[in-house]
Amino acid sequence: MTAFLASLAFVVLAEMGDKTQLLAMAFATRFRASTVMWGVFAATAVNHMLAVFVGSYITKFIPMQQIQLAAAASFILFGLWTIRGDTLEGEDKKYSFSPFWTVAVAFFFAEMGDKTQLATVALAAKFQSVLPVWLGTNTGMLVADAFGIVVGIVLGRRIPERFVKWGSAAVFMAFGVFGIHENVSERILTPMVEVAGLAALVAAGYLVARVTVPQTQAVREIEE
Repeated sequence: MTAFLASLAFVVLAEMGDKTQLLAMAFATRFRASTVMWGVFAATAVNHMLAVFVGSYITKFIPMQQIQLAAAASFILFGLWTIRGDTLEGEDKKYSFSPFWTVAVAFFFAEMGDKTQLATVALAAKFQSVLPVWLGTNTGMLVADAFGIVVGIVLGRRIPERFVKWGSAAVFMAFGVFGIHENVSERILTPMVEVAGLAALVAAGYLVARVTVPQTQAVREIEE
């Protein structure tokens, strides 16, 4: 149950302002919401199953402590990625199948190498549990993209994007910092090193925020 809930929560956070959430918003302006959701589900089910198996397979070659450290570091990177935001690069216009297959194919390829897919790999490696992680990440994608479809289109301009973005990023970073603290020896991770690391993380967040994609640009892309 822990693996399921953690996977659900992390993917919801990863999707906030993510390219695939923007893609769901864009498709919702062209197709029925139910069609978009079924397409998202089909694409995510296949894509994240591949990610879960990759994450589980990694542990056969790499010691668990190193995997835990890599997962913790990746959560910090996902937090910075969330602050920066994403833009669409024509993914909603690349394919011309029926509505369902257009959404499914676009989502499948948009997810390849995306932070939600990478988060799924990290979660599978961390929890070593295929089905709960797969179910959790799929549910998280549906929840986040339903939010994007329903709230993002109808009420998006009333929601403080910065609050959602920074809140999601903070949770990611907190888990990353905690993971590093738990898996690095105290001889290396001295109080001075921890303070310096936190200062560097804050500075990185500030620098990334300066090049973040404005909400108006993302909304303009969807409207076009």
